[in-house]
Amino acid sequence: ISPVPPYSREQPIFTTRAHVFQIDPSTKKNWVPASKQAVTVSYFYDSTRNSYRIISVDGAKVIINSTITPNMTFTKTSQKFGQWADSRANTVFGLGFPSEQQLTKFAEKFQEVKEAAKLARDRSQEKIETSSNHSQESGRETPSSTRASSVNGTDDEKASHGGPAEAHLKSENDKLKIALAQSSSNVKKWETELQSLRESNARLSTALQESAASIEHWKKQFSACKEENDQLRGKIEELEEQCNEINKEKERNAQLSRRLQELETELQDKELELEELRKQGEIIPELMSECESVSEQLQAAEKKNKDLEEKVRTLRTEVEESKHRQSNLKTELKNFLDVLDGKIDELHDFRQGLSKLGVDN
Repeated sequence: ISPVPPYSREQPIFTTRAHVFQIDPSTKKNWVPASKQAVTVSYFYDSTRNSYRIISVDGAKVIINSTITPNMTFTKTSQKFGQWADSRANTVFGLGFPSEQQLTKFAEKFQEVKEAAKLARDRSQEKIETSSNHSQESGRETPSSTRASSVNGTDDEKASHGGPAEAHLKSENDKLKIALAQSSSNVKKWETELQSLRESNARLSTALQESAASIEHWKKQFSACKEENDQLRGKIEELEEQCNEINKEKERNAQLSRRLQELETELQDKELELEELRKQGEIIPELMSECESVSEQLQAAEKKNKDLEEKVRTLRTEVEESKHRQSNLKTELKNFLDVLDGKIDELHDFRQGLSKLGVDN
């Protein structure tokens, strides 16, 4: 059933869209969504009753039907969320807005409507008091006038004016009875509103205490999150130190790689030098063969020139000189072989060191 029938004099004075929530009646802590999506929320004004209502409908379901009273208060609990308590509906409504500006406009309209409701209530009380005072004054004046007429008038005047005066007194008494009944009903109504306000204040106090408890709970969770954040920062610092160590290790590996390239270049140079030494070593057998041929020629010459002493002496001198040169050549050849063996040993040791360095890396 729609809260605003088509023939009603209520007209919307402000409309917005928001997500509607109601407080959980069992826990009085958690919010329960009253709509799955944002719905239209409107302020309505009833000109016949001079009252204001907040109404919201989700399809065919009425989720808000709250009459605004001067004692209600709209509270902003966050940048996009506000709430108010309705003692007649025995619940607390909450609205979530898409932006802070829409929340501010709704709160300002709530305050404006609240002031208008308060003004309307004050006016109605003034009217009741005025009508009551008029009734009391008329009730007081009528008996005095009758008393004056009875005192100053004659018996004939009493007889002629007695009937209308009694009728007037009766009508005034009826008015006083009606005013007294209205006053009694208004007193009961105000007592009922006062009791509902007391209950609303009690619920608000309970909600405030629960909110304080929830704030302490969130403070504890915030402290726990802060400690966890500090722990994570410590772990991040440890990981940064490990990354720095890894970068240093990479730099050392790069230096070792450059040193390895340098050693490989030196090895290539040594191999070239060894190749030259090998080429020189290949010449030595040729020199040996030449020495052997010279010795054979020398022996043949000694046999042929035994008869020629002078030639022999000369040849002996040449032979001695040739032997001296041969001995020098052999000595040089031996020294060269010794040097070659040393170079080969050094190259072998260098190759072993290089292989060991490659295995370590």
